[in-house]
Amino acid sequence: MTALLAKTIGGIGCTVIALPLLAAAAVAGALTHSPTSQANTLVASGYARSDIPPRMLALYQRGARECPGLAWTVLAAIGKVETNHGRHPTMISSAGAVGPMQFLPSTFKAYAHPVPPGGKNPPTPWDPVDAVHAAARLLCANGARNGRNLRRAIWHYNHSTAYVNQVLKIADQYAAADRSVSASPTGPARTAIAFARAQIGTPYVWGGDGPAEGGYDCSGLTQAAYRSAGIPIPRVAQDQFNAGPRLPRGSRPAPGDLLFYGDSPHHITHVALYIGNGRIIEAPRPGTTVRESPAGTDSPAYQGATRPAARSGGHR
Repeated sequence: MTALLAKTIGGIGCTVIALPLLAAAAVAGALTHSPTSQANTLVASGYARSDIPPRMLALYQRGARECPGLAWTVLAAIGKVETNHGRHPTMISSAGAVGPMQFLPSTFKAYAHPVPPGGKNPPTPWDPVDAVHAAARLLCANGARNGRNLRRAIWHYNHSTAYVNQVLKIADQYAAADRSVSASPTGPARTAIAFARAQIGTPYVWGGDGPAEGGYDCSGLTQAAYRSAGIPIPRVAQDQFNAGPRLPRGSRPAPGDLLFYGDSPHHITHVALYIGNGRIIEAPRPGTTVRESPAGTDSPAYQGATRPAARSGGHR
């Protein structure tokens, strides 16, 4: 068994990992993709590319940069629900909202400036560039910045819990590597995944709990992801594993499950969030950023999985 290097500093358990099955993929990713390209390209599914007009896809990816930590997939999902990416025949709602992102003119004015590159001057909610950038700013102002309260931000866009759930479901479909392989997560699991996706590119910081510390370590990321879904879990990887609920040994993980690695079930040194299709989102080690990686569940270091979302019926 390849040695798994681990340290514990200040009571925070996380890993300087050397997982044999993940190392080659990690090096290849570092050579070919920047954190921005990981967030904007690697997580785009075939479904996203076939469903979203290329100009709008690029615009969602660019517009999301208005709000640190906002995934472009959330903007794209809102555009899908509101007007099918501008394909609606009139783009006028019964409430008077207009344009591809369905703004009331009075609301649009509050988020229209500064005029983004390529936008209209004066800005207008009918222009896709202006509308997408304004939508990102609105989400940011209401909780999407650094993923602090993504559900609240989406609810402020349209005051409906069903709307929030629909947007998050579509956002996950747009990001999934292959939506036909794994069942879509629901409820807290979906929210946790959306939060974690929004952190891709954020620096690894040992003991980090988020932007206030400059980034995340492995268990800081997973704790924050489930906190965004309203589910408290312990801070340290070993404690998260012990808290469960655990999957039976050999069970296939589902999107939203936490995967654990270490020398034994009593020496857990790394945790990651499973997103389906054999992929995880993780904060791997110092000198890296939050990223999507292979799950490595056939590695000797893999010790099992837990399903925090089960506490709230997150998988059906």
